[in-house]
Amino acid sequence: MDIKKIIGEFVRFGLVGGLCTVLHYGVYYLLQLVISVNVAYTIGYLAGFVVNFYLTSYFTFREAPSWGRLIGMGGAHGVNYLLHMVLLNLFLALGVPPVWAPIPVYAVAIPVNFLLVRYVFKHKKQ
Repeated sequence: MDIKKIIGEFVRFGLVGGLCTVLHYGVYYLLQLVISVNVAYTIGYLAGFVVNFYLTSYFTFREAPSWGRLIGMGGAHGVNYLLHMVLLNLFLALGVPPVWAPIPVYAVAIPVNFLLVRYVFKHKKQ
């Protein structure tokens, strides 16, 4: 295992994730003003996923996108989405305001997502 390579991937993952998180949160923030927070969060998540897939392929892991990777990343993000929704609703139930509730969700879910997505791109035969 090349630790420098993994650190580089994690840094690039962080940059892509940061951009996609800003996109996700921006969509969520605007939509939660007019629709259910869960629906707003889901729409933001889907917008971020589309951008994330292509940037993760080309920039983070320097691999060509493929249907196999899309399906694998979709599965990883499906697990991650469920984690997001459980945590979002937990933080809302604990009294965190809807505007701020995604922030602690990201703190927990982003490292989990890195491990899942890295597995898809580095271990799954495409």
